[in-house]
Amino acid sequence: MTDDVQIELAAKSVDALDVLINNAGLLQYDDLGDRAILERHLAVNLFGTHATTQAFLPQLTRSRGAVVNVLSAAALASVPVSPAYSISKAAAFSLTQSLRALLSPSGVRVYAVLAGPVDTEMSRDLEIPKATPESVARAIFDGVAAGDEEIFPDPLSAALESGWTAGSVKALERQNAALLATSR
Repeated sequence: MTDDVQIELAAKSVDALDVLINNAGLLQYDDLGDRAILERHLAVNLFGTHATTQAFLPQLTRSRGAVVNVLSAAALASVPVSPAYSISKAAAFSLTQSLRALLSPSGVRVYAVLAGPVDTEMSRDLEIPKATPESVARAIFDGVAAGDEEIFPDPLSAALESGWTAGSVKALERQNAALLATSR
């Protein structure tokens, strides 16, 4: 996710692509006292997602495919034990919304997965209820099939889903996306 040469080589090795899932992520506990930790989070969670999407965009445009960015509920409300992670996921959510508006005219759909805790190595030390990776993967594919722009794939994040589509954040996203039509 942070090596542009590897990303380009990977993209060149794929002739056709229907769905790109950006799932790589970095989580370190911090207190924002070390700028390098914030920069590492942004390098992986934001800039890596952007670089990978851009590299595979020609294939996705040809197939009128989809980008699925696996983010976090921490994109919506900071988790104070890992603020650098939260900041980077919030920025990646904004990237996702921007890509959604920008790529829509070319037929590429863009999805945000706003997951709660998932039972992976990343969250192994957290003593909280976690969803299984398998159940989250199923929910992601179901959400893409249903055309849900935001996917809430687990019990914690599902509590945020109610009213999301009609909520103020989604309304503002739509309003902002409409600016593209007036600026061209």
